[in-house]
Amino acid sequence: MRTLYHWPLDPASRQARIALGEKKLKFKLIPVVPWAPETDFMHLCVEGVPPCLHEHDSSKNLVIASARGICEYLADIPSAKHKLLAEDIRERAEARRLAHWFDGKFSAEVNAYILSERLEKTLTGQGAPDPAELRTGREFLKFHLEYLSWLLQQRDWLAGRTFSLADIAAGAHISCLDYLGEIQWENWPTLKEWYQKLKSRPSFRPLLKDIIPGLRSPRHYADLDF
Repeated sequence: MRTLYHWPLDPASRQARIALGEKKLKFKLIPVVPWAPETDFMHLCVEGVPPCLHEHDSSKNLVIASARGICEYLADIPSAKHKLLAEDIRERAEARRLAHWFDGKFSAEVNAYILSERLEKTLTGQGAPDPAELRTGREFLKFHLEYLSWLLQQRDWLAGRTFSLADIAAGAHISCLDYLGEIQWENWPTLKEWYQKLKSRPSFRPLLKDIIPGLRSPRHYADLDF
């Protein structure tokens, strides 16, 4: 049995969901609120935050935490058709670099401002978002979108010729911001073309059905041809 503990608008959780979908693995989803995890989850996952993948049957009991841990584990599962990393060692290194970029730099410079203000404050009843914090996050977001656009002008996918962990990481983070209407796609045509390809993948489509009570996504969020 395979269970993924996740939260729908958590970029790390979304990475795990996409990666599992790409590997065509069946799994059960159990939601965990990052800022209010239940005791049972804390006992299972020492990190105390989603995502956490639990694989258990009569022969094994495996617990893997964090987007990077889960995605690297899944990438190592042999599969001729459903690969998460390219054969080329340079593309593999670039994919890992970009995945780390999103989980580190992007998260600290963008999510720490925008998602914290618009998600956590709203859902925990801490009041309205701070306009100054949002401005800071949006300035950083512009820089990151410019960088991604530059990469995609030279490559088919973010890390090179093939879909990889880099696209999974980027798509997970960007889709959370898109749910909040934070990306003006008309300003980013190259990035939009890449995101349309990503949204069309079967592994990504379940994310487009996510609904967070109290937070309504824009119409284009679930539209494959937006």
